[in-house]
Amino acid sequence: MKDLITLSEQILLSVKNEQPSDSLTSELEQYLHSQLHIQLKTDGQKKAFWINIYNAYFLILRKYQNVDKPDIYRKKLVTIAGKKWSLDDIEHGILRKGRFKYSFGFFPNPFLSKAIKQLAVKKIDYRIHFALNCGAKSCPPIAFYSADKIDQQLKTATLSFLENETTIDQDNKTISVSRLMLWYLGDFGGKSGIKRILKNKLNLNTRGYKVIFNQYSWEENLDNFI
Repeated sequence: MKDLITLSEQILLSVKNEQPSDSLTSELEQYLHSQLHIQLKTDGQKKAFWINIYNAYFLILRKYQNVDKPDIYRKKLVTIAGKKWSLDDIEHGILRKGRFKYSFGFFPNPFLSKAIKQLAVKKIDYRIHFALNCGAKSCPPIAFYSADKIDQQLKTATLSFLENETTIDQDNKTISVSRLMLWYLGDFGGKSGIKRILKNKLNLNTRGYKVIFNQYSWEENLDNFI
C-alpha cells in the first residue's frame, strides 16, 4: 500500500484531472485504522493528509454524487480506514482540534468522539482556513500539500489569500478582510490577532484602524486549483 499522504495527493490529482478515483478511494477505505495513527503522527503530516482529503472529497461529493449543502458537510459520506467521516469531522474535529462549528472558534465541541480526539492536531493553525476549499467563489484555491513542505506551503497560501482579500480605506480608517476570519475569529486570536497577522504577513500598520469583514460570495466555483 502507498503511504497515506501520497495516496491523498493521488486522489486529489485524479479529481483535478477528471479521472476515475474509485481504485484509489477503495485503497484508502481498506487501510487499517491503526495506520492513521502510525503514519500521521506530527501536525504537519495530519494537516497535509486531511487538507488534501477534504478538498478531494468535497469535489467528489459535489461533482459526481450531487450532494448539496448542508448535507455535504454534515453527513458521514467519506470512508477512510473502514470508518465513516463527514467533512465537518475533518475540518472542525481533526484540523481545528474539536472546535464547535458555530462558536466563532472560541469553544470546544463537547460531543466530540474519542476517535476524532485521538487523530486531531495538537495545535490549531489558522492557516488551514486559507487551504480548505468549499467550492464557493470566495473560497481559497486548491493546492497539493505534502508533510515535508507543509509549513512553507501554508505560508504561501496565507500570503496569497491575504493579499487578494485585504483592502485598506485610509480615509475611513478601516481594513477589510475575508469573512472567513470572522467565522473563525477565535482561531485567528480575535480582532487583535487579525491585526497582528496583517502586520506580520503584509507589513501593514493597523494601529487606529477598524477591522471589517467582506461579504462572502457563495456562487459555485468548482475546480479552483492553483
